[in-house]
Amino acid sequence: MAPPSTTAIIMAAGRGTRMRSPLPKVLHPVCGRPMVVWPVIAADRAGIGRIVVVVPPGSPVGEVLPEEVETVVQEGADGTGGAIRAAGDAISASDEVLVLSGDVPLVSPEVIGGMLEAHRDDGAEVTVLTTVLEDPGTYGRVVRTGEGRIERIVETKVDGDASPEELEIREVNSGTYVFTGKALAGALEELDAGNAQGELYLTDAVQAIARAGGPAIAYTSQDHAVNMGVNDRADLAAVEAEARRRIAIGHMEAGVTVVDPGSTWIDADVTIGEDARIEPGTSLRGATEIGEAAVIGPGSTISDSGIGARSEVIHSVLNLCEVAEDCRVGPFCHLRPGAALADGAKAGTFVEVKNAELGEGAKVPHLSYVGDAGIGAGANLGAGTITANYDGVRKNRTVIGPNAMLGVDTMLVAPVEVGEGARTGAGAVIRDDVPPGSLAVSENLQRNIGPDDAGAQGGESTESDSGE
Repeated sequence: MAPPSTTAIIMAAGRGTRMRSPLPKVLHPVCGRPMVVWPVIAADRAGIGRIVVVVPPGSPVGEVLPEEVETVVQEGADGTGGAIRAAGDAISASDEVLVLSGDVPLVSPEVIGGMLEAHRDDGAEVTVLTTVLEDPGTYGRVVRTGEGRIERIVETKVDGDASPEELEIREVNSGTYVFTGKALAGALEELDAGNAQGELYLTDAVQAIARAGGPAIAYTSQDHAVNMGVNDRADLAAVEAEARRRIAIGHMEAGVTVVDPGSTWIDADVTIGEDARIEPGTSLRGATEIGEAAVIGPGSTISDSGIGARSEVIHSVLNLCEVAEDCRVGPFCHLRPGAALADGAKAGTFVEVKNAELGEGAKVPHLSYVGDAGIGAGANLGAGTITANYDGVRKNRTVIGPNAMLGVDTMLVAPVEVGEGARTGAGAVIRDDVPPGSLAVSENLQRNIGPDDAGAQGGESTESDSGE
């Protein structure tokens, strides 16, 4: 028998006024990923073939969704029932409908898979994901029949929706459901807004199916995160903390040492190789990739960058850059977009690199700025080396050849090229190309003014070459 056609409908049309933000609630990030993308990914990983997201008019939500995900518009703010009604065409074309919420991001593929299996095994027309809480708060209560089936779900957000007896129930509705498509389509036609909030409740569809005799069952999860919804910034912080905890555990189970998970921030799309060590105070963001046995931190922030195997990044900030294998970065280094370190390269203490490549084994040990440059393999830049790359109109490029050795406080006024094996003297200002194998120095006038010469027109002076 062919498997049933299943569509996931994700409700993402809520206004989210309590977030007090012009950004739609479901676009606020959770561990680097827009909130609404979490249930999209969960549904996809659970094997759902069609995913539909319900959005409000003029919403930018569709811009962050994978290309294959569909969107439909809920024209009016008429509740969860109205949101699902907006996806009527998808419902009528589906054997099963999975309903998720865009502001409940931590429902896992495993839970979704378990729900679908229970729904099919029982021959149910609706399956409700529930959990049991010590303090149910304003979550909808699950009222069961004597046989353990679901009789109805009672909303509790507004006084008068639930009786005192119903408020004592601790089993709550997570807002995640599986319906047969036919049963859901019929139940949606019966919805009305005769409740305290004047909205169409999707929970009334559950009651309508149960009242008509359709099997209505609960799939109870011990994972309380299934109903960790986001209504305000405090909820967002709680959800992100839980997501961060789970991400860290996942990496540790895969062979990564996270020294102090409580002080480490790892985004959802970060990948880390075995035996890597993540020190406290480290933040790994975006699509960052960390290689095997790399050491990151303490106190490093790396965004959308690649770090090769066995490299170390200590107390540094990296953004949109590539660090190959066996490199050393930091402490207090800033690698800006376009920085690329080849195998064994070093960008050391108080070094800034932007749009520049360091060749294999090249070293910029300390107190330097390297921008718009190419540094050859084995080159060594002395402390205080500066590439003066901006002339006020355009950025100009510096090229330093393999095995070049630059003296301390060398200033390179781009565009300029230092040849292979060339050297510069301390304090040299290089405005012209330096041929391979040459020593470049620039003359400076040194003046020594003694304590008795204060206010004099001049004093003894000697000329010296800074490189000799």
